[in-house]
Amino acid sequence: MKRREIFVTEFDRDRLRELIGVAEAFGTDDRTDLRDLREELERAAVVSSKEIPPNVVTMNSRVLFRDVDTSEEMTYSLVFPKDADVESGSISILAPVGTAILGYAEGDVVEWPVPSGRRRISIEKILYQPEAAGDFHL
Repeated sequence: MKRREIFVTEFDRDRLRELIGVAEAFGTDDRTDLRDLREELERAAVVSSKEIPPNVVTMNSRVLFRDVDTSEEMTYSLVFPKDADVESGSISILAPVGTAILGYAEGDVVEWPVPSGRRRISIEKILYQPEAAGDFHL
């Protein structure tokens, strides 16, 4: 599947770069989650928080997904690792699905590798995006 252009706010990019730097300083060199996130940030089109389209997944967005293969729907918020709690519907940006959805928009199908092959989800609706709601500090 061809990767399409993704968008990231300057604010999110800066905080995510800081997260990567801190994690690398206190972790090991072989963290694929950090490498994957760094690669996504490098390829993203960076825009101001006021210019990000309201249908794009940003940090702290709440998103309705649909599994392309099973049609199962699920709702999650994309959060920083310290706020992650899958049971309450919050997934970490460092989880494979978290990194995969950052910067994509409603209607996009996102796929990433899993042990059994590839997983594909459709971003059905952005239920909440901080920037669209005027919450530029989140």
